[in-house]
Amino acid sequence: MVANIALPRLMRAGGGAIHEAGSLVSDLGGHRPLIVTDAYMVASGVVSSLIETLRKSGLSVAVFSGTVPDPTTDSLSDGVRAVNEHEADIIIGLGGGSAIDTAKALGILSRQGGEMRDYKAPRNNTGPALPVVAIPTTAGSGSEATQFTIISDSETGEKMLCAGIAFLPAAAVIDHTLTLSMPPRLTADTGIDALTHAIEAFVSKKASPFSDAFALSAIKTIGTNLRKVYEDGSNQAAREAMMLAATQAGIAFSNSSVALVHGMSRPIGAHFHVAHGLANAMLFPAVTEFSVTAAESRYAECARALGVASAAATDREASVALVAELHAINADLDVPTPEVFGIDRHAWESKLPLMAEQALSSGSPANNPVIPDAQQIQDIYASIYA
Repeated sequence: MVANIALPRLMRAGGGAIHEAGSLVSDLGGHRPLIVTDAYMVASGVVSSLIETLRKSGLSVAVFSGTVPDPTTDSLSDGVRAVNEHEADIIIGLGGGSAIDTAKALGILSRQGGEMRDYKAPRNNTGPALPVVAIPTTAGSGSEATQFTIISDSETGEKMLCAGIAFLPAAAVIDHTLTLSMPPRLTADTGIDALTHAIEAFVSKKASPFSDAFALSAIKTIGTNLRKVYEDGSNQAAREAMMLAATQAGIAFSNSSVALVHGMSRPIGAHFHVAHGLANAMLFPAVTEFSVTAAESRYAECARALGVASAAATDREASVALVAELHAINADLDVPTPEVFGIDRHAWESKLPLMAEQALSSGSPANNPVIPDAQQIQDIYASIYA
């Protein structure tokens, strides 16, 4: 099998890397960057600091701060207008996965027009698009290094997966100091999101030796640091490790794929407004238990990288230990069930057929070691409710 490898053209990683954003934009040939971010980033002072950095490099800067959590097609209209009014030649996505996904969507819409649903999977989007510089402020989505963006259709509620090289950022700034203010809940959800990316990339039917190396490195790092950073958000070494692991996991799944967890988590987010990383966490143990027997040796390698199985353990013992560890992580990081989160049982059960249909239509379940049918997906949804 020939693996298709795609990475951002440039990456700057390390504490304080955000202060090199101006020279990075200039290196890419940009002159008129538009910062795409949210109101919190503006209020926190991060945006004003970034503007100062960019202006010191002689750049003409504008800001669009209308990014919303789990971006929708409706939320993109003002952003496209901001790109055009500023005559932006490069977009800087600053924030969590939602801000970076918004920046990617604006990059393609501002060049090609149309509606976002025109670009959803299975279409492979190759461009043209304005270049994007991604600056993540959470350690989870990996969006700074992926060929994907997730946008919810405001009319249908569908959380659309949009894929292709047109969505890959031209550059990324990986600065862990931007994550130091993350609260424990966000730290947990984004950390488990990164772990999900790494493990799904490794067990995916599209995995390659290239993606495997990044996935296993991320799994090992997350296993060592996730609980540490949840317990003490000021632990700079753990923050830096998690930030790099999230990017590694992003590279892994961008060049492999995600699988059933992600296919099932998107409808949960769309219908019940559960944050993406948290929806993944709710599903991760159950989906892994469903899938593990079809790729026991691959899941066993994940368990050994995570540090919950020795080299001497059999693949069966290691894969069982992995499932147990995923349950333990959810318990230690206080991941709620859908019921504890506050979702009404009747509302949950009534959506199961539609959520199963939407999960399958995304294409991600086809990459899973076990390809489920709609009833099996409904059964998994039902099993995690309480």
